[in-house]
Amino acid sequence: MAELTTLLAPAVDAAGFDLEEVDVRPAGRRRLVRIVVDGDHGVGLDDIASISETASELLDTTDVMGTSPYVLEVTSPGVDRPLTEPRHWRRAVGRLVVAPLADGGQVEGRVVAADDETVEIDVVQKRRNKGAAAKGGKPAGPRSAGAKAAGPRSAGTETVRRRFGLGELGRGRVQVEFKHPAGTAEGTRSPAEPD
Repeated sequence: MAELTTLLAPAVDAAGFDLEEVDVRPAGRRRLVRIVVDGDHGVGLDDIASISETASELLDTTDVMGTSPYVLEVTSPGVDRPLTEPRHWRRAVGRLVVAPLADGGQVEGRVVAADDETVEIDVVQKRRNKGAAAKGGKPAGPRSAGAKAAGPRSAGTETVRRRFGLGELGRGRVQVEFKHPAGTAEGTRSPAEPD
């Protein structure tokens, strides 16, 4: 696998994309070579076709696959791909995510910004009723600047903007949304970009 990655990564990089994964597995009498690529602005069908052609030429002109037949599949990652790298979090800006916290629990909210070290998330918090403090409950803490009055899930929630170090977050997952809030990255993507 390392030899395949070493062979293919420069070609994928030259096309302006990241090689996310290379997998080889048996598929009947052949082997399936699955290459997953992604980019900051998504991956279109023309991009997939071009990368597939380049990868096929590389595999055919080297002996890295040996003499047994194989099927090449080039694809983009699905929505279920875990967010593990800084670039994954950057590409999730505007999306609703759930991620475990290193110190226990989990965080749910919309990614607002991300860089190589941190992720800003508008965290979904359940709104407490007004009588909670009088009944011994703790009032909700102050909201950060820029926090929204209503969260992405329901009227009984609010959001608080929080910044997390990447080491504080486990493998995040993008949540599928069928109706995206206006003004989010989902509401502004072009039809050629993947959901």
